[in-house]
Amino acid sequence: MSSQALTPNGTPEPAPRPPMNFNTPALRLNFTIRKALNNVVSGLALLATLLVLVPLAAILVYLFYKGFSSLNYNFFTKIPAPPGVEGGGMANSIVGSGIVLALASLMGIPVGIAAGVYLAEFGRGRMLGNAIRFTADVLNGVPSIVVGISMYALIVKPQLHFSAFAGGVALAVMMIPTITRTTEEMLATVPHSIREAALGLGVPKWRTTLSVALRTASPGIITGCMLAFARVAGETAPLLFTALGNEFMSTSLNGPIDALPLRIYKYANSPFDEWHRVAWAGSLVLILMIMVSVTLVRIFASRGVLKGGN
Repeated sequence: MSSQALTPNGTPEPAPRPPMNFNTPALRLNFTIRKALNNVVSGLALLATLLVLVPLAAILVYLFYKGFSSLNYNFFTKIPAPPGVEGGGMANSIVGSGIVLALASLMGIPVGIAAGVYLAEFGRGRMLGNAIRFTADVLNGVPSIVVGISMYALIVKPQLHFSAFAGGVALAVMMIPTITRTTEEMLATVPHSIREAALGLGVPKWRTTLSVALRTASPGIITGCMLAFARVAGETAPLLFTALGNEFMSTSLNGPIDALPLRIYKYANSPFDEWHRVAWAGSLVLILMIMVSVTLVRIFASRGVLKGGN
């Protein structure tokens, strides 16, 4: 009489199942098809990445080819020279771009993040939230020249003069919609369980939003801010109607100021070869300024400096 192993509760143990055969023709065919499909999709993804990177790399290489030879000490320290005179630079344009972009960031980023927080945390299903969301979507599609004309009518004309402040406001208006929608989408990806855990500990909703939800979504929000910054950094049309430009060094917020896009636009339309050469150098510097700014912010964000980490 054969003995059968019993479980601790006295019932017979089930007979062991025979091992599954994974070497059948059907399973081999299924594995081959899935592997081939995976390779095809991976190849398409790589091809799409190359299609995006190749034009960007070509533009950067061409800018280096045309403009690198014109980068020298005078370019970064001298103001523009008169037509036909060599040795001028774009010091006033570089300083002006930094001032206008700093103003735009100081005004646009806080407003955009605040609007996105309201839409994601408090404005769902409310009439005001729907109005803000609709306005942001409309502003995202408004041409930059329309923004410049609007700021001319609202700021420049009442003040009776162009100014760096008006240019900063125009660029800030263009930044706000992108930051608002990005902030809303990033906060929507934060799991509700994280918010519920904080609320369960007695943390107020506003503190939960600022200290938990916003901090969790901060990498995506920072990326949205950098996208908005890069978008407006090369805009010329809004500055033509607000900052106007300046042939001399100026740091006044209440007067006309130069900027790299304005100087490049003026030099590119001129008949002088020397100005064309300097315009290529200015285009290269503008691209490098954007790349360096975005890279530094991403480095600080990854180390937790901008998120309150140690």
